[in-house]
Amino acid sequence: MRARVLALLLSCLLLPLTALALEPGERVAPFTLLDQRDRPYTFDDQLQVLLVARSMSGSGLVKEAMREQPANYIDGTRVAYVADISSMPAAITRMFAVPAMRKYGYRVLLDRESRIVPRFPGDASKVLWVTLDHGRFVSQREFSDANALRDALKAKAR
Repeated sequence: MRARVLALLLSCLLLPLTALALEPGERVAPFTLLDQRDRPYTFDDQLQVLLVARSMSGSGLVKEAMREQPANYIDGTRVAYVADISSMPAAITRMFAVPAMRKYGYRVLLDRESRIVPRFPGDASKVLWVTLDHGRFVSQREFSDANALRDALKAKAR
C-alpha cells in the first residue's frame, strides 16, 4: 500500500515537468518580450528557429557564435534569440548586463521573469535550437559548441 501511495505521489510531482515538453505538431503559445533596446518582439507564425539560452554559459555560446558576424546578421533569417535573465540580480541587469547587450549587433529577447524559456526544457549550459513551422513545434537540438552553432546559423541564413 505504501509503495502505491508513494508511486502516485511521485507521479503527481513529475507530471508538471513532463507537461512542459512540447510534442511535434503542437502549437507554441504566442508571447511578446522586450529586447535589450526595449523594443517589443511578438512571436508569429513566420518564426522558423528560436534559440534559447537559460544561463550565462548558454548566452556566451550565442555571443561567441555571433562574433565577427555582420551587424543584424540574423535579421531576416526568421531566427529569434531569447535569453532567460530572471536569475540575474536586478541591479546587475539594469546597470551592467543590458547596457552591454545593447552593443550587440543582434537582437536579444529578454525573458526577465522566466515566462517563456521554461516552455522549452533543456540543459542550462547549452543553447537550445527549436525548429518551428507555422507556429508549431517541429524539433529541437542543443549546442554546446559555438562553432557548431555558428555553422548551423550560416546554413540557416543561406
